[in-house]
Amino acid sequence: MWRVDLELLQRTLAGAGEPRFRARQVWAWAARGASGYDAMTDLPVALRARLAADVPFSSLALEREARARDGTVKALFRTRDGHPVEAVLMRYGDGRRSLCLSSQSGCPLTCTFCATGAMRFGRNLTASEILDQALHFRRTDRTDHAVFMGMGEPMMNLPAVLQACERLPDVGIAHRRTAISTVGWTPGIEALAAQPRPIRLALSLHAADDALRTQLMPVNDRYPLADVLAACERFYAAKRRRIFVEYVMLAGVNDRYEQALALAAVLDQRIFKVNLIPYNPTGGPYAGSSRDAIATFRAVLTERGLEATVRVTRGRDIDAACGQLAARA
Repeated sequence: MWRVDLELLQRTLAGAGEPRFRARQVWAWAARGASGYDAMTDLPVALRARLAADVPFSSLALEREARARDGTVKALFRTRDGHPVEAVLMRYGDGRRSLCLSSQSGCPLTCTFCATGAMRFGRNLTASEILDQALHFRRTDRTDHAVFMGMGEPMMNLPAVLQACERLPDVGIAHRRTAISTVGWTPGIEALAAQPRPIRLALSLHAADDALRTQLMPVNDRYPLADVLAACERFYAAKRRRIFVEYVMLAGVNDRYEQALALAAVLDQRIFKVNLIPYNPTGGPYAGSSRDAIATFRAVLTERGLEATVRVTRGRDIDAACGQLAARA
């Protein structure tokens, strides 16, 4: 499945007496950033007109875009049945063009620091709807990285996510430059470890003890921290690819010295790399940790052998930063 309805496309092409390679031509144009059938100059004019009339080119409708001062672009789409979906293009000074893609409309897991978790959950997205987010941005810029850290828990919709990932290399995003984030949905971690693609895994952790993690992320009751870390270790054993740990820094909640020690104690430095995330306001009850608190926390981790970085925040002024996607202006 890709941007257009594949079965409908193939039926329409067959009905027009066209050879099978026409479907590959359509996809090649879409992957290069074509805005519609009219741009596909190696298709007969009459066929282009027929496809435009009979096969919708997009599974999503763009409702609006917002542009941040740092070059980040956030797009709000609607599915054909009216569900909101947001995706983000992040531009970096070193030339990277990274996409933050959504796998669901809303999210059913209600993490308390995340704006998406406060939304009403809609449904899983199809592979076409996931891929369509990437193709939208490909029309205006090149793309080379993708993270499934947008709306939703990707592991709850992993078949569609992986189906979309199959096509991402055609859009310029290699599997090795694709990461799937999870709150610790253990069956999905196991399934990702069993498939052959070299896709990276990111773990949304945010606390090193079960009581606090459950308070922040109710899913921890279902999949406790020890079980999640064990699944991550099995993933590493199968893939030999280090796992990113996402840790959002909440003032007075999870940023104390002893909590840094606890995090260092539960993470194997050979397997995990920690990414400390400055908290982005979401209208919730939290405040972000100070720069000094984040620096101290990072120093504790590095002194104990863990690789730890601080994420560069992108798009905060348009509610496009980590945890802020909520389908609002």
